[in-house]
This record gives sequence, C-alpha cells and structure tokens, in this order.
Amino acid sequence: MSDDRRGRGPVARALGLARRREVAFLLVGGTNMLVGLGAFQLFNFLWGAQIHYLGALVAAYAVGIALGFYLYRRFVFRVKGHVLRDLLRFTSVQCISLAINSVALPLIVEVAHVPVPPAQVLALVVVVLISYFGHLLFSFRR
Repeated sequence: MSDDRRGRGPVARALGLARRREVAFLLVGGTNMLVGLGAFQLFNFLWGAQIHYLGALVAAYAVGIALGFYLYRRFVFRVKGHVLRDLLRFTSVQCISLAINSVALPLIVEVAHVPVPPAQVLALVVVVLISYFGHLLFSFRR
C-alpha cells in the first residue's frame, strides 16, 4: 500500500523528515544563516566604513546568537531546563565559530580577492559544520 493511502501524503512525509535532527538543523541553520547574512549585509552597508566588515560580522553574530539559540533549542535539539547553562554553552560555540569566521573571511577577501558578501557565504560553509558538532556534543548535550 502506498504512503498516500495510509494517510502519509507528501506533507506528512515532509514534516516527518523535518523532525530528523540533521534535517531540522539544516532548516533552522539555513534560516539563521539567511537572517545572519542579511544582518551582516545591512550592518556592512550602513556602518562598514566605520566598523569595517569584521565589525559588521560581530554585530551579525549577536543577532544570530539570539535567534539561533531559541530556534536550535526549541526545534532541533528539543531540550528542557538548564536555559542559562545552555545559553552559555551555545554562546561559547558561537564565539569559536566567530573566531574561525574572523580568520576565514579576511583570508578569502584579502588573499583570494573575493568580494565581502560572497566571501562570507564561503566562510560559513566551514562554520556550519563546526557549529553543528559543537552544539550537538556540547551546547545541548544532556
């Protein structure tokens, strides 16, 4: 019997897939990345001359930490209790990600001569992998 005949149509299958931690991480991470990239672009456009693109990166990370903590905790790792401990651990993983991003971004911009916006997208490829394992093994570990 097909999935549709058992009441598991495409929407139900998609929701079931989204409940898998890896898929939920990609969905939440993608959302958080888009918000973070938007914040980075906005801050860099508005204040880049004053704070440099690395200042814009730090400001965008602050936005990403606030949104990401809630989304990852609620929809990916689905943990309860220990909010302050989780927030401190989450922030520490994000600070490590920021440090890596702060090294990768100037390398891509200054050495490879890639413009800042696409360079940040390239830097995020490495950061996403590191943050997944950091959050899985440390931030929300029970």
